[in-house]
Amino acid sequence: MCWSNGWEVIRVGPSSTDTVKLPRETLKQATGPMQQQIRFCKTSDGVRLAYSSVGSGSPLVKAASWLSHIEYDWRTPIWRPLFERLARNRRFIRYDERGCGLSDWDVQDFSLEAWVRDLETVVDAAGLERFPLLGIAQGGPIAIAYTVRHPERVSRLVLYDTYASGYLKRDLTPTELEERKLLLDITRVGWGRESAAYRQVFSSLFLPDGSAEQMQAFNDLQRVSASPENAARMMSAFWNLDVRDIAPKVHVPTLVLHARDARIPFEEGRRVAALIPDARFVPLPGRNHLLLDAEPAFEQFLTEVEAFLAADESGSAARLSAAFSELTDRETEVLALLARGLNNGQIADRLRISEKTVRNHVTTIFWKIGATSRAEAIVRAREAGIGIDTTGAA
Repeated sequence: MCWSNGWEVIRVGPSSTDTVKLPRETLKQATGPMQQQIRFCKTSDGVRLAYSSVGSGSPLVKAASWLSHIEYDWRTPIWRPLFERLARNRRFIRYDERGCGLSDWDVQDFSLEAWVRDLETVVDAAGLERFPLLGIAQGGPIAIAYTVRHPERVSRLVLYDTYASGYLKRDLTPTELEERKLLLDITRVGWGRESAAYRQVFSSLFLPDGSAEQMQAFNDLQRVSASPENAARMMSAFWNLDVRDIAPKVHVPTLVLHARDARIPFEEGRRVAALIPDARFVPLPGRNHLLLDAEPAFEQFLTEVEAFLAADESGSAARLSAAFSELTDRETEVLALLARGLNNGQIADRLRISEKTVRNHVTTIFWKIGATSRAEAIVRAREAGIGIDTTGAA
């Protein structure tokens, strides 16, 4: 990126020629020891998607939601604190949905089917077999639909500030319907502009208690995440989502968290938890739709999620340790990835080590467990319940 007189040039969309200038002050939290890797994949209908991976260990996938730019998000005070914490002890994977961020903007299909297909494409490209799934806001219905379609791949489901039915699928009054139409018109006309009047509309909905710095970062996010037309089309499509009929078919452990924010009614979170069998509901304090690191809801969210995911991760580690006690921790990680069908290059990328180091670990693993080939090592690991686990662990 190019710095000039306190400004930085940020790319928007998949083309390197599409850029905007953002204030350097907004991006001052960009530095840090954790660096994400960005890659691209293509869906069956030809849409190129950008996805990122940061951290190592057991995976956690975030379903895409409205307003994202995987490069810019990682460098702002809005999302980076949350993403860093989620990636601290695992491999955290997220992506820009079609029409948004670094993914293709020139797309025709904005629908639940298309968004689920996007998620399918990303997890396949990332080489994931089984993983916990996080759905925030509009990512919730997509995560629910994916889980119902692929129950063998989702070990646990975490939903935050989400809903089962969009605004236009609820019993709205004529005044509420008019408000929705007005918001669409404002989006088409004022999306990303510098006008304080337009900026106040969106910032007050998403970050009513945000700081000036966070408000500015959110305003810039509007400019880099999507075109006015795509933002309006996505907003309209999200309002028409409805997964009430399929939510009761979710049969994986589910955690639903919801703040009393001004963007998505608190009652919608309760409805989601009631629809999904045995889902646990956790109310969070605060009015902000986005989780900001200075508010109590931030730490409470992470505490609940970490405890919820730890049940999977500790269970998998315990089974490996018991079955192959002679292996080191790193060798255990390599064997687990072998059992999931990853090749040496993919394992090296996942663990952030060289491919030569992976080959050395594989040779040592064969000797320690008495395997004469890769296939035999995989069979032994899977016989111990690793790689094809059906109990809910990744």
